[in-house]
Amino acid sequence: MPTVAPDLVEILICPETKQPVRLMNAAELSRLNERIRGGALRNRGGGEVKQELAEALVREDGRVAYPVDDGIPVMLVEESIELG
Repeated sequence: MPTVAPDLVEILICPETKQPVRLMNAAELSRLNERIRGGALRNRGGGEVKQELAEALVREDGRVAYPVDDGIPVMLVEESIELG
């Protein structure tokens, strides 16, 4: 399973707020995937999030997550997911 390189995570920032991001921990990822399984989760672009995530990055303030697809962070505001 591909994972995001730690040195890449260190230089990534949220494109909206310029805050640093970090990899979600297992508990955070589990809660997010539970919401995805519930079927009512939408990304900020309005699209339904259907596929559970193996990895995600979370913004420093903990309010927004960015999916990681095959080890590649998807750092697009419209693909991000509101967490709270």
